Amino acid sequence: AEPPAEFHTILKWADAVRKGKLAVRANADTGEDATNARAMGAEGIGLCRTEHMFLAPDRLPVVREMILANTPAAEEAALENLRKVQQADFEEILEAMDGLPVTVRLLDPPLHEFLPSVEELRVKEATTGKLTKQERAELRAAEEWAEHNPMIGTRGVRLGVVKPGLYAMQVKALMAAAAALRSRGKNPIVEVMIPLTVTREELALARSWVQDEIDAAVKGMKKKPVVTIGTMIETPRAAIRADEIAEEADFFSFGTNDLTQMTFGFSRDDVESRMMPAYLEQGLLKRNPFETIDVGGVGELVKLGAERGRSTKPGLKLGVCGEHGGDPESIALFYDAGLDYVSCSPFRVPIARLAAAQAVIGGATASTK
Repeated sequence: AEPPAEFHTILKWADAVRKGKLAVRANADTGEDATNARAMGAEGIGLCRTEHMFLAPDRLPVVREMILANTPAAEEAALENLRKVQQADFEEILEAMDGLPVTVRLLDPPLHEFLPSVEELRVKEATTGKLTKQERAELRAAEEWAEHNPMIGTRGVRLGVVKPGLYAMQVKALMAAAAALRSRGKNPIVEVMIPLTVTREELALARSWVQDEIDAAVKGMKKKPVVTIGTMIETPRAAIRADEIAEEADFFSFGTNDLTQMTFGFSRDDVESRMMPAYLEQGLLKRNPFETIDVGGVGELVKLGAERGRSTKPGLKLGVCGEHGGDPESIALFYDAGLDYVSCSPFRVPIARLAAAQAVIGGATASTK
């Protein structure tokens, strides 16, 4: 349904109140999502998950080709094929958000997610007695990349350390997309985000891969674009050592979904269906911490990370891109912590705009008491 005129009026007031104090961005992975987000009033993209592009049916075979490559030349060829399709995706998103910042998170999930299930292939082998040559290769790779606890295994920047060509390819595609748009008179604003870093040294290494590709892309340009490089703060260690990590970062984005998992030691995929209802019913938790931020634990880590990061770099840009970015109560905490923006799913953007304004008014009221 079309919202009434009053809806737009209230959001206009909200935008005026929060202007320059707390921006609202969206999490979007496609040009269509980015277009919807902009129509909802998003002021940029705070999280573009590149793995969602890899999972598209026409991309998955190319990703598997890269994982199965058994020579450097074969891997390079597969990465080049991926680069072309990634560039097209990035062009679409940057065009939809022309003139607004787009934070692109480099590949985050473990590689086994792009391969068929080990169990499915073993069942097929047991029931039919044979697998194709491709399936045998996929089974070997799936077994090789399988981990007991993949959510805290070889994913994020750790995957980049094992396969540095992967991140280099993504940045190359991103810079080529930005160049293509600039040649058409557009104004792409690019922010590169490295996931899951926990040490300064780790971020310094990953930053060097990204910077090398940026330098190669802008070589010879008279007016060089400004591309910022930051990281996600999504582990307790990263929040505690944010002062060190900030030495290598232009911005932080708090990934509160993972930060909540790792602070509580809860597996989000498992506890929400079975354990969480019992805990809420018996009052062991007041709220589901994956829906509204846990103020005393996860919230304290966000505040600590923000404070320590800015103790190293006073102008460090801070945002949040977990699902909490669209929750009104959580937004109040993020404003209190001094964050510059929240990012949420496109359809939660109007709620976030209103809640951000309420947080600003609440903060102003508290400061006058």
